[in-house]
Amino acid sequence: MDSRTLFAILFSLSLTSAAVVPRNNDLTYDVQSGERAPIKGEAPVAVSLEFFAFPGYVQDLSTTDQCLKNLGDVTGSPTPVRIGGTTQDRATYDPTLTSAVDYTVASAGAAPATLRYGPSFFDLAGALEGPVTIGVNRRLNNINNSIAAAKEALQRVPTLYAFELGNEPDLYTKSDPIAGNQTWTPALDASIQISWQEQVVPALGLTDDKKEIIQGGPFLQPPKFSIQELAPKEVESGAIQYIKSWADHAYPQSACGGSKTNLETLQNHTAIVKFVETFRPEVDTAAGLGEGNIRPLIFGETNSATCGGGGISPTFGAALWLLDYTFQSVKLGYERLHFHQGTIGNSPYSWWGDNHVFAPYYGAYFAASAMGGMDSIVQLDDGQSELAVYAFYKDDQLSRGAIYNSVFFSNTTAGDRTYQNFTLTNLPSGTQEISLKRLTAPYTTSQQELGQAPTFGGQSFADDTCAVQGDEQTEHVEVQGGSATISVGASEAVLIYFK
Repeated sequence: MDSRTLFAILFSLSLTSAAVVPRNNDLTYDVQSGERAPIKGEAPVAVSLEFFAFPGYVQDLSTTDQCLKNLGDVTGSPTPVRIGGTTQDRATYDPTLTSAVDYTVASAGAAPATLRYGPSFFDLAGALEGPVTIGVNRRLNNINNSIAAAKEALQRVPTLYAFELGNEPDLYTKSDPIAGNQTWTPALDASIQISWQEQVVPALGLTDDKKEIIQGGPFLQPPKFSIQELAPKEVESGAIQYIKSWADHAYPQSACGGSKTNLETLQNHTAIVKFVETFRPEVDTAAGLGEGNIRPLIFGETNSATCGGGGISPTFGAALWLLDYTFQSVKLGYERLHFHQGTIGNSPYSWWGDNHVFAPYYGAYFAASAMGGMDSIVQLDDGQSELAVYAFYKDDQLSRGAIYNSVFFSNTTAGDRTYQNFTLTNLPSGTQEISLKRLTAPYTTSQQELGQAPTFGGQSFADDTCAVQGDEQTEHVEVQGGSATISVGASEAVLIYFK
């Protein structure tokens, strides 16, 4: 989602004194309490790459392979990648093109208004280890061209997961070719989506066991355009047989057209809980379609702010937002989240770029490390304060935990960093010690490219390679009477290992 003005919901929160937990007082959490929610995906932390920029990410950046591998290493599964975005709906497939992509831009860092891509585009996608979702153009209403592209992808991408037919159709207008000069509405979009599915999938010649190949949606900020609107019509029409999964897009803030963003609101735990909760109707719809019609629901594109991100997006605070937002989304019922990476060199929310790894990547690595190999998550706090506490289970055994102190601590904050004590009780019998790795940075406003690299367990990521560097630092906390107390600073998080 690059270099364009669009409508997005700017989610704001008034932070009142009632929402602030007194600091430096012990808070107690029973680690065996709370309702467990399944972790449905093996790799909940996923990546989305802007369509036109995708070849550059995998051909020109020395960091991409290792950054993806790092996430896969801690989850035990290759990182899923979605290739799509705004420029997907400006792209035309050209089977004669010898390069992966061809376009011109008005200025450096801009996104192209039109582009062509060729067969080697799919060779690059086929070299990715994780499942790959590929977007094809629907806005230009050239279904034969999109079918030709999909056929080529099937031949060249062995890890193909699904196709998306268009990007954020809720932003289409009557002047777009697909609309045929009709007013674009949710009902019209649903009708055309289903019509395309009924033409595209049979044209691919797939066997019955492989015809679930479409990722339905993908909508930006429901509810007007939503899975709630689309999914029942898919079931009624019978086109549900072609649906592999559903996708929503989500951005809690807008950086479009000069909109101001707010880092303190972004990283606030209560704000994150409230924002994710607005997607509950999507989860309920996907889960309630009846036997044989249930499909996974994912965030097919998401990040901190629309239009490539704003000043908040490259900061350590965005890393903290990312880990808490991921936990909340998975707890609600989303299988994975594809965090968008935009125009190389002009995308504040990207995790890595030309000779740099950026602070938000640390939040992705933390979240992947917490959930990798786990099968359920529990939120132990009530979501009404700045403090978040989670537990993670594997095979019915408490294995990990996470504590996030979202109290804002910027380089303009007066005084020293405050700390909060968290006492965890009812630890598994026989536990004598727990260990933890701390995610921290000088300030919530810290940026690695400005020489303020965060650390996770004392380690950081090398700018030129994305390799883990430095000696790992693991803290150990004694357990007494089944309880342990952990201190977490403002704008910090810790990952706890109970085993």
